[in-house]
Amino acid sequence: MRMAIAALLVAVLQASLPMRSLDQGQESGIEAAKQVSARSAGEWDALWKQHAGARVRPSVDFNKEVVAAVFSGSRPSAGYGVQIVGVRQEGGALVVSYRETRPAPDALTAQVLTSPYHIVAIPKGSTTEVKFERVN
Repeated sequence: MRMAIAALLVAVLQASLPMRSLDQGQESGIEAAKQVSARSAGEWDALWKQHAGARVRPSVDFNKEVVAAVFSGSRPSAGYGVQIVGVRQEGGALVVSYRETRPAPDALTAQVLTSPYHIVAIPKGSTTEVKFERVN
C-alpha cells in the first residue's frame, strides 16, 4: 500500500503544472477548513481580506492565472501544516494536490492556536474549474 501511495505522489509531481506560491503560513483569518479557488479579481480580493485583512495582497493576472488555496482550519497547537504539492490538468479541470501534516503523537509543540494555509497562483489554461485532492 505504501508503494502505491508513493508511486501516486511521484506521478502527481511529475505531471505537475507550474505554480507560484502567493502565501503560506500558520496564521490565517480563515479558521474553518476549506479548499477554494478565485477566478477573478473580485473573488481574490474578498478571499484575501477574509484571510489576511489589510495586509498587502499579492498581484495575480486573472487573464492567465487562477488562485487555489487550502486552509486547514483552526488547530490546537503548533506542528500542523499544509502544502500544495502539485497541480495537473485532468479532463476539463485543474486538479490541485495538497498534503496536510500533523505533529507526531509524542512531539513537544507550542500550545497555541494555529490556522495553517497555502495559497498559489496556477496557469488558467483552457479551464477555470478547480478540484482539490488530498494526498498522503
